[in-house]
Amino acid sequence: MAKIEHFQPIEWEASMATGVAAIDKQHKYLIDTLQTANETLLADDDVALLKRVANDLLGYAITHFETEEELMQRYGYTEARPEEARAHIAQHRDFSCQIVAVHEQLREGKKVSRIEVLRFLNHWLRDHVLGVDQLLGKYLVKQTGHETKN
Repeated sequence: MAKIEHFQPIEWEASMATGVAAIDKQHKYLIDTLQTANETLLADDDVALLKRVANDLLGYAITHFETEEELMQRYGYTEARPEEARAHIAQHRDFSCQIVAVHEQLREGKKVSRIEVLRFLNHWLRDHVLGVDQLLGKYLVKQTGHETKN
């Protein structure tokens, strides 16, 4: 097994909360799913397993992205903060493209580093949750005057 240096799996922290119940619940689920993927993929380098993990994460991530983007529309985020909204949605699309690319490489029989995939997933999720999702959460809480339940 490859030596893993500087690999820190993401864990839920209070600082990740956006104040939007639906988003926070989905983030916790994504982080839990990624924790399981970390444990599984670090113990086993089976290609079929990596394909399944990529599919599962992409599927749930798309559902999560739809939730966030629907909230953006419902509460006028795309109109009030168009640059933030565009950047946020661009991150969603970039994530999906990256995971589809991994899936395609695996389908074509190309070697894909599970460590690099895990690094990408962990860093992307941490950066996304602590970055653009915080901006969206603050906006939604301000618009509704309270935690949004969806």
